[in-house]
Amino acid sequence: MKIAIANDVAMAAEALRRVVASTQEHQVLWIARTGLEAVRMCEGNRPDLILMDLNMPEMDGVEATRLIMEQSPCAILVVTGRPQDNVNQVFRALGAGALDVTATPVLQGQVGGDSELLAKIKTIGKLIRHSAEAPSPRLVQANGERSDGQVTTLVAIGASTGGPSAVAKVLSGWTAPPGCAIVVVQHIDETFASHFAKWLDDQLDMPVRVIAEGDELVAGSVLVAKTNDHLLLDQNYRLGYDAAPRDYVYRPSVDVFFHCVAQHWRGDAIGVLLTGMGRDGGDGLLAMRRAGKTTIAQDQASSAVYGMPRAAAELDAAQQILPLDRIGASLRNRLGAKINNGGESSPNI
Repeated sequence: MKIAIANDVAMAAEALRRVVASTQEHQVLWIARTGLEAVRMCEGNRPDLILMDLNMPEMDGVEATRLIMEQSPCAILVVTGRPQDNVNQVFRALGAGALDVTATPVLQGQVGGDSELLAKIKTIGKLIRHSAEAPSPRLVQANGERSDGQVTTLVAIGASTGGPSAVAKVLSGWTAPPGCAIVVVQHIDETFASHFAKWLDDQLDMPVRVIAEGDELVAGSVLVAKTNDHLLLDQNYRLGYDAAPRDYVYRPSVDVFFHCVAQHWRGDAIGVLLTGMGRDGGDGLLAMRRAGKTTIAQDQASSAVYGMPRAAAELDAAQQILPLDRIGASLRNRLGAKINNGGESSPNI
């Protein structure tokens, strides 16, 4: 891949250049010292991938990501010092269209920074080239007895690029009705899954928490997948994780969870597929539709990246294709959900 670097710290930019140059597969296309310079350089010489810092002069990485995705869209990986200390900026960047986040190797202060960065670059390369075909999901069932709770309706939401802000937008300003549980599968590294759940909890009027192995569905709550393994729902309505298929580039996979819902969930269910690069979720959404569940996909105009919803549209997997600002209203109309504060609120992003 042709990789660009946007970082105003000379030591950090050089560390990133050396990581890219250490492989035979990639080359550094250019280095920008500010977010504004990155936007301008991307217009004239668009790379396959940008390693984007968050804190830069003239224009920060969040605004640069937003403008690049509007004007010269390409894959963006946020690479910044101590991302765990900049959670709000990280999720604003992910909402603007960045694919993932990792720490700058020279600032990481631990062994393995280079290999972690290269692993993320390799994964993004697979997404860009569409070289990793998804095998049929293997549904490994978790142990446990069936829940005797009162969950009667399941809302399953899948998202990737641009997903954090899209999920917040869909779920903001209302509370799920009695008997309704919401599960979110967002493509995000497990290092940041708990941060994502905490950030989402700050945006919503419903409680949000990550899913532990063996958890049951919880009515009135938003449950978030928390590992790089695939989230499963078994015939006893227990949630769990499985690493297989190991070579599947999308982790956790929306397809795997949607297939579980289609196969095992006997109550009402709504599948929602939001913005994202690649094709994950389309096959699973089709399985849910064939199982008699309600299916919704985000439209092209409102998607940060129209990859996953496009796959669903091409498969005729979505009964409704809606702009982002109408998906939440559609859910409320179907569920009879309570609107809080007199209407739909805007997430703090």
